[in-house]
Amino acid sequence: MNRASLPRIAVRSRRRWLGSAAALCAVGASRGVAIAQPGSAPLERTGGPYVPTPWPVVDHMLRMANIEARDVVMDLGCGDGRLVIEAAKRHGARGLGIDIDPELVHLATAGAAREKVGHLARFEVRDIFATDVSEATVLTLYLLPEMMARLQPRLLSMLRPGARIVSHDYMFREWRPDTQFSFDVPEKKAINGVPSATVLLWVVPARAGGRWRLSAPAGSGLDRAELDLRQSFQWLSGQVRPVRGAAGEFDGGTVRGVEVRFSVPVESAGRRGRAILSGRVEGDRIEGRIESALSAAAGRFEAQRLA
Repeated sequence: MNRASLPRIAVRSRRRWLGSAAALCAVGASRGVAIAQPGSAPLERTGGPYVPTPWPVVDHMLRMANIEARDVVMDLGCGDGRLVIEAAKRHGARGLGIDIDPELVHLATAGAAREKVGHLARFEVRDIFATDVSEATVLTLYLLPEMMARLQPRLLSMLRPGARIVSHDYMFREWRPDTQFSFDVPEKKAINGVPSATVLLWVVPARAGGRWRLSAPAGSGLDRAELDLRQSFQWLSGQVRPVRGAAGEFDGGTVRGVEVRFSVPVESAGRRGRAILSGRVEGDRIEGRIESALSAAAGRFEAQRLA
């Protein structure tokens, strides 16, 4: 997409919104903004006012998402479609942009055709809160905090483990990002009075919480032990209950996509230490490696979900 010569319709849209962005963010945007289209009934902009993502932010968002040709990129509140179009141009990724404004969807579709990626990037008029995002491996967002909070449970339930969510400036209420990066963007001062931007990344975690039965090498202190994992988004804590010996609490474990890693207290033959378990969650099964202070060599472990 030619950055130097955005279509005039995009410039008009941007000016239309920038003139009242502060007031919209303070009052109307959090509840949805009615947009009148010529000759049609007003539309409800459920995602907030349309403000294009600055090009330096587009660059950082695409880089942080680590997009490959096999990815499916979805942008909720896509505006002129620049994120989806650039993902297609730079990485050959298929993408879908969603916006409730037909004018913007028409603009984005025309942009994809102009950049010769119309076979990869498509755009549809939809409500972002009624959109099926389950096929997305990368989801991009530039939405107000209230919208992020409303989307959070839907995204966690629909997106597959390992899917990446990249947001411009705004975060979810309880779910903290895995990574975030702030940098100078002088042109944003005209948008919100702050000449900088933050790009945030979440990796959707697998469902690892629950009660598990371990199968581990003899001498590890964990064979046939029961494991209670407590999960809060990408963080794990819990209790390990060995066949012999006292139960032990642990915290500081992590879930990144389907990858889990945590350290538990162990005891075997009167010796005490810790074991590090790292593996992959596949439904009701975890398989991976165990490194125990009670064993000279690392071995394999399996865990089966009990509840």
